[in-house]
This record gives sequence, structure tokens and C-alpha cells, in this order.
Amino acid sequence: MLLVLDVGNTNAVLGVFARAEKLRGGSSDADNSGRYDLLVAHWRVSTNPTLTVDEYGVLFRNLFAMADLEAKAIQGIIISSVVPPVDSTLRQVCERYFHTKPLFIEPGVKTGMPVLYDNPAEVGADRIVNSVAAFEKYGGPCIVVDFGTATTFDCVSPRGEYQGGVISPGIGISAEALFGKTARLPRVDIRKPARVIGTNTVSSLQSGLYYGYLGLVDGLLELLLQETGEDTKVIATGGLAALIGTESKYIQEVDEFLTLNGLRIIWERNAVLKQSRESSAVKSSPVKTARTSSATSSAPSKPWPGKGRSR
Repeated sequence: MLLVLDVGNTNAVLGVFARAEKLRGGSSDADNSGRYDLLVAHWRVSTNPTLTVDEYGVLFRNLFAMADLEAKAIQGIIISSVVPPVDSTLRQVCERYFHTKPLFIEPGVKTGMPVLYDNPAEVGADRIVNSVAAFEKYGGPCIVVDFGTATTFDCVSPRGEYQGGVISPGIGISAEALFGKTARLPRVDIRKPARVIGTNTVSSLQSGLYYGYLGLVDGLLELLLQETGEDTKVIATGGLAALIGTESKYIQEVDEFLTLNGLRIIWERNAVLKQSRESSAVKSSPVKTARTSSATSSAPSKPWPGKGRSR
């Protein structure tokens, strides 16, 4: 099985993929070839940089136990993180509790998507992962709207190139700023009110947050579509995607598991690349297989793909 983790500033989302053949009693899941077809479990937990390796280990083990999964069944782990302070901790968790070295989405990882950003290394790992998944599933051109701590709009060309996008404050940040900067306004749940015109403080706040943010999303999408074309597919993902995306004039799909599937796709692409390199090493130097494989795995990483280059 494959464990995927998307670590955001507020929440971390975990998913476990298995092969359909394995679940039907077919080929061994320990084989690193082929596709992981089925998402068999997923969880959303708070991102907490203060937790220790053992505390994260206990958390993950408990989640696995509740889903009747065994940690020893995990054969691969891939992580997308925008919270650098937890990266080292998660790396140790994977090695100590799952006995597996994780693959982080970082420069040098094969994504299959050229990045046309001025400085490709600046692009958040989750934005690349979302774009890869969206192009794989929906084709291009497409725009991914990810409703997280920040709301990001990522544009992919018809040829599968990451073009760039927009970063705006998330609706949760807006709500907290409003509560924190005013003396008498209360903190409220973010939800769609029955009417736009609020008749009390709570409903007025909810209307402003919900419809105001919906206006921000649709306003930005309207401008982006003028540049990407009317045939662009717009996909929403993230914690509040269902709340906002279902009311948007431009969002066509709400895909809750887009990021998890993107991590799965990238892991599979790198697994195929690793197998190809190992196979080439065996053919070129069959007597020194172990030494050749070691040299390959310790080779320096290549930078993020530059303009016009396909990975």
C-alpha cells in the first residue's frame, strides 16, 4: 500500500492507496510496479509543529488501527509539505514507524509537468501536485482552486505546463482577522446564510464572509478565464471547496481527493523512473549491481523543471 500526506499550514490530509488486484487476492502489494487504484482510507488532522516524532507516530498508528490497516503493509510514502518545521519530524516518523524512507515533493522529483514560473523553486509543492492531478484527470487548459489556509488559483496550459496563478487570503484568515481586529464582533461559523441581508450580527457576518468570498473567487476566475480561454476547466479542492465551489458560477468540479491523487500519480512516476534506472544499471554493470544502485540513489537532485522542459 501507499501512504500519501499533504501537510498544510492548518491541516494535514493523509490517504492510503491500495492496488485493486491485491484487494481481489491477486498480485502482491509489495511489488512496486503498477498503479495504486483505490483510496481505502483518508483522514484530516491538525498540523502541529510542536508534536514529537513519537506523538505523530502514535497518532498515525491509531488512525491505521481504526481503519483496520497495518503499518507494515505500507510499501511507499510520499509527502507534500508547505510547513518546513515538520518535515524532519515526519521523515523520522516514516523511518521509525513505517520503516520506509519517504519521498518529499521537492526539486529533483519527477512531476511530468514543466513549470513556467520565473523561479520554479518558489512554487508550493501542493500547487504542483494539484496541477499534475487536474491535468491527468481533466486535461487542459484547467484552473485548480484550492481552498486552504490561503486560497490558490493554479493555471495549467493545454500542453500540461504549469503557468502560474494567484494566491489570496483564505476565508478562515478573513474571518479571524475580522474577529481579531474588532471589539464587539463575535467569531462565527463559516456557512451559507439563508439570505444575503442579515437581520442580526451573526447572520450579517456570515453573509459578508460567505458571499463576499464567493465574489472574490468568481471575480478572480472571471479575469483568469479571459487569459486562459472559455474552454478552461475549473476544479475546486481543499477543506472548504464544497462550501464555496458548489455556488460558484465558474467552478465545474469539486474534487475532494485531488491532492491525494496527485501525490499518488507523482509517486508512481518516480517509481517507474527508479525501476528504469536500476534496470539500466544492472544491464550496464551486472557484476557491480549493488555499487551502481547505491551511486544512483545518492546522485544529486536536479532542480525544478525550467521553462519549456518536460520532466
